[in-house]
Amino acid sequence: MTAPQPVDLAEAVIARMSDCADPRFREVMTSLVRHLHAFVREVDLRPEEWMAAIEFLTATGQACSERRQEFILLSDTLGVSMAVVGLDQARALRCDAGTARRATEATVQGPFYWEGAPDVPLGCDLRADGVAGEPACYSGEVTDTAGRPLPGALLDIWSGDGEGVYDMQVEGQGMTLRGRLRTDSDGRYRFWSIRPSEYPVPTDGPVGAMLKRMGRHPMRPGHIHLKVSADGHMPLTTHLFARGGRYLDSDAVFGVRDSLIVDFERHEPGIAPDGRHLAQPYYTVRYDFRLAPLRDPTGFR
Repeated sequence: MTAPQPVDLAEAVIARMSDCADPRFREVMTSLVRHLHAFVREVDLRPEEWMAAIEFLTATGQACSERRQEFILLSDTLGVSMAVVGLDQARALRCDAGTARRATEATVQGPFYWEGAPDVPLGCDLRADGVAGEPACYSGEVTDTAGRPLPGALLDIWSGDGEGVYDMQVEGQGMTLRGRLRTDSDGRYRFWSIRPSEYPVPTDGPVGAMLKRMGRHPMRPGHIHLKVSADGHMPLTTHLFARGGRYLDSDAVFGVRDSLIVDFERHEPGIAPDGRHLAQPYYTVRYDFRLAPLRDPTGFR
């Protein structure tokens, strides 16, 4: 009687997908199974370690709520979100060699995006009464990669306050420092918010415990979030980072790109560029966003 031959479990799982009707789903799952099994063999994974991993993922799901997305935070802090962002933008870029400019670089959405921010007029002030933070006036243009203005482009804006706290992190807090506005007939935008401050990602959940055990800090450099979109162009999710801030070279979610680091020019109290009077120092920031032309949607569904 011959001894049973060892089974290649990864290939056995893959073989069970022979009737899968979605080629892309099958491609992704085939690679996932092979890499997962290879990881198990490479580290000689022990049962108690695998159970600890299962408990960690369970706790990550349990930490999610309507206002908190712990799985996005996990993806961000492991660098996976930025890897996916980079691949997606590489597909989207369509530049005419030697003439057109590159599209603005994308970065992570992060766990604090809140659907349904209010529509606000051009030039509005997103600061609510009493919100912490130094006032900052943001302005610039939204164009295509050839530099043509995009009238009516939509900017969906959000940030933490001057202490790095987001409205979603405060129990019972409504939306603050959020708004959606459209560019004018020349593709120009302007709005008031605050000069962003550095802050830690949430550390009171499983991802925070993971970072601590890894020996990593949880800090992000000061930044403001924007989603920029226009008909016929690829939507962009990005940040603007304050130049000179700490953690630009060690962002906990690996989201910093040099092209997104901007100057915040400080001004003494007085008349601001839009004519309003400010009794405290304020900042001005200028940045132009460039959107790539729309591509045909492909990929995993």
